[in-house]
Amino acid sequence: MWQPSEIYPDPSIEILDARFERYRLSLSAVEKLNDGTRWGEGPVWFGDGRFLLWSDIPNNRMLRWDEETGGVTHFRKPSDYTNGHTRDRQGRLISCQHGTRSVTRTEYDGTITTLIDRFEGKRLNSPNDVTVKSDNSIWFTDPTFGIGGDYEGHRATPELPTNVYRLDPATGEAMVVAADIDHPNGICFSPDETRLYIAESNAKPKRIRVYDVATDGQTLTNGRVFVDCGEGAPDGFRCDVDGNLWCGWGGGAGLNGVRVFAPDGAAIGHIHLPNRCANLCFGGRAKNRLFMVAGQSLFSLYVNTRGANSV
Repeated sequence: MWQPSEIYPDPSIEILDARFERYRLSLSAVEKLNDGTRWGEGPVWFGDGRFLLWSDIPNNRMLRWDEETGGVTHFRKPSDYTNGHTRDRQGRLISCQHGTRSVTRTEYDGTITTLIDRFEGKRLNSPNDVTVKSDNSIWFTDPTFGIGGDYEGHRATPELPTNVYRLDPATGEAMVVAADIDHPNGICFSPDETRLYIAESNAKPKRIRVYDVATDGQTLTNGRVFVDCGEGAPDGFRCDVDGNLWCGWGGGAGLNGVRVFAPDGAAIGHIHLPNRCANLCFGGRAKNRLFMVAGQSLFSLYVNTRGANSV
């Protein structure tokens, strides 16, 4: 049974490289904010409303945690087995839905617009994670996890490879930007948008790939392995303003939590959690609060950096 640390600094925050020391706050500890999800995913911060949304995929719902009261309520139920979320540059919610095999946008009035559910006439698999570039383009991963059974979606036969896509929401045009990844998962741009990181879930061992963003801002080049994960399992991730990659991580005892990598690929820190961390985001008033969803629980930790490209 997980218990909060009664001492500072919190021993669950492990320094693997001296470069991580500056990011650990000596008077900050991991806090559990909520229990009761079956498999939490896709946290996204709404600073203008001071709340966090995240998915509980098997329970087919989205939850809302309020920063002011600490209360948790339903945001959307059913949610069409929603997984990853982000916000576009206009502050609207962008979501990956397993149930409808689509990427959607929640408009200001609460209505839901389907942005894409097919490519070249074939149904998408089950969009998993998503990020929005500064040119408003939407980049998302499309593995088959949501159609492999009836727990996180609806069982179905894949019609497309497990690609990574770029969508122009103004025109509705989509293109494959990476077709060489076996079940892409988490996706994130570097702060200057010159790199795109993608987790490859079905590689053995699992790995994080990185690509250079071409000068056209629309295509990727020079794909390569950023991290060979060994016994670890990466999931969703985000960059901080210094370009460090904060990764949801798993693989069993001693590996569950968040693994932090410097821009050169070196592991510099680890936040130990009782379960595999599926995804995370930065939020709070100064974007210096890390929100982490791990199995049945939502956790947070104040850190000495800020999230990059956070709405």
